[in-house]
Amino acid sequence: MSGDFGLKIFGSGWQRLARGALLFVGLSMSSTAVLAYADFLPDAFDLGIFDVESSRDTILPHVARQVALGEPLRIVAFGSSSTQGVGASTPAAAYPARLETVLKRALPQHSAGISVLNRGIGGEAVDEMLARLDRDVIGEHPDLVIWQTGSNDALRGVSLDHFREETEAAVRRIREAGIDVILMEPQWCPRFDATPGAYRFRDAVRQIGVRLDVPVIRRSSLMRDWIAQAKLTHTELFSADGLHMADRGYDLLAQAAAEDVLRAAAVPVAETAETVED
Repeated sequence: MSGDFGLKIFGSGWQRLARGALLFVGLSMSSTAVLAYADFLPDAFDLGIFDVESSRDTILPHVARQVALGEPLRIVAFGSSSTQGVGASTPAAAYPARLETVLKRALPQHSAGISVLNRGIGGEAVDEMLARLDRDVIGEHPDLVIWQTGSNDALRGVSLDHFREETEAAVRRIREAGIDVILMEPQWCPRFDATPGAYRFRDAVRQIGVRLDVPVIRRSSLMRDWIAQAKLTHTELFSADGLHMADRGYDLLAQAAAEDVLRAAAVPVAETAETVED
């Protein structure tokens, strides 16, 4: 597959226009439709970054289309304190800011058009987040929302059934607005270990992901793996309150989120996501 991030269309005149129109229509439809349209394209037509074979696994079609067409990629990081960046030394060390940096490095040809908006507010559970869904998510007209949820619901004793029903309904609303969705599950932390039933909310997020075919950033498992693999210490992972992440933990979370976004959108990258020093 070509490493060129532009679309190379061979031909001239009406043939070039026709081929471009076919690609645009295909990109606007499902991955199955893209494959069907691709059958009509001549061998000389190079899809560039939007590889037809890899598009079979594309479950973030709006992200894939924006990158393929060289258009701006706008992401909303939606959630509570872990999105806001509580525990980080500065706002620039929170995961949304780090995610923007990692994505710009992974997609240098598109770096000027990549933006990640931080719409996290500490302490919120599902009902508070849904109260601002239109303003902070749908109203921002992003291509993708990464929704970190479930932590405060578990700690505040929100009904698991209520959490599940409201989350599923919100995911459907976001998708109906033409926005891709990735869910981020609650963290692993001492407070969760000490709260009976807390990890049922982690499991519920995973189940919603399977049921609605939405990618889930498995933060709980990632955090355990980072410690097991000696990528960082408990002190580097957790802030002093034992609940929120610290700078190094947010940085690793941003890298994992970037990898999940690019993988789910079937986007080849210039290099793998790695720690970025500003």
